[in-house]
Amino acid sequence: MQPRSYNCGLDAAIDVIGGRWKSLVLWALHEEPLRFGELKRSVRGISEKMLIQSLRELEHDEIVHREAHAEIPLRVEYSLTERGQALNTALLPLGDWGESNMRHIAGRRGVEPAPQH
Repeated sequence: MQPRSYNCGLDAAIDVIGGRWKSLVLWALHEEPLRFGELKRSVRGISEKMLIQSLRELEHDEIVHREAHAEIPLRVEYSLTERGQALNTALLPLGDWGESNMRHIAGRRGVEPAPQH
């Protein structure tokens, strides 16, 4: 397999957060570290397999930090690294755009928009 190259910064960023779940995992971690179960409940609809895969990839890219506490039972928490916090900050305008356009997008795609908070 040939090594991948990026055309621009957006290409690299999308490679890190690509897919349906990674940006939602990032968003769920924006306020505080969460345990696996808490994270799974925060990201509605994600399967355990996809959450594990997303967390591993985000950890590999140094966006998420995994900390295992030496307790019985073992307690593992996930948090954002500095790089992850910066990425989440960069996603804020995209989230704002999505909020402003959610009804239009949902209507065009025939899906129900999430209830407004």
